[in-house]
Amino acid sequence: METETLALAQDIDFSLLGLYARATLTVKLVMLVLILASFWAWAIIIQKHIVFARARREQARFEEAFWSGEPLDELYDKIGPEPAGRAESVFAAGMTEWRRSHRTDGGLIPGAQSRIDRSMDVTITKESDGLEKGLPFLATVGSTAPFIGLFGTVWGIMNAFISIAQEQNTNLAVVAPGIAEALLATGLGLLAAIPAVVFYNKLSSDSDKIVRGYESFADEFATILSRQLDS
Repeated sequence: METETLALAQDIDFSLLGLYARATLTVKLVMLVLILASFWAWAIIIQKHIVFARARREQARFEEAFWSGEPLDELYDKIGPEPAGRAESVFAAGMTEWRRSHRTDGGLIPGAQSRIDRSMDVTITKESDGLEKGLPFLATVGSTAPFIGLFGTVWGIMNAFISIAQEQNTNLAVVAPGIAEALLATGLGLLAAIPAVVFYNKLSSDSDKIVRGYESFADEFATILSRQLDS
């Protein structure tokens, strides 16, 4: 009997495709959701690495130009009121409000400093939202994928026990396929969740660091404009 059972077990296809093909419709849907979530998460991870690398290069390049000693008005005229770079956008927002705050006689409209600060803060918030776009999805995958996989596992095990009851047979050839299919759902859930959590934490930290750089620049720029206002 044992030899017959082992022979039957050896004839079963335990490859990933084989396990997927034998799974019930519910477990198949769970696996598809987890696979799609994993691919989507990796697409966001790669895209964010590219965006953050570009943002850091733009920030370094702009700050080099800003601190080069070139007059601020000339730098603003060069990059324009709506530049493509994120750090440049913060500078442009401040300079735009600075110019708007001048009256035709050359004087300044009261409250210029607070308006300049608010303009840069609004731009920083907008750029921060752009940098963090997609990160909530990684957090969602990291927190829900294991439970989705667990649901598939519970469903698969339930069907495995139903098969045992229907066939009134507990040998390996009956039990193993259902258990393997069920555990595959959990494995896919962890496969999707672990990278999502790891890279969500890293990318969130990188985003915060870039935004802090924008905030530091805005404070320094506001200080420079404040000196000109006082003079």
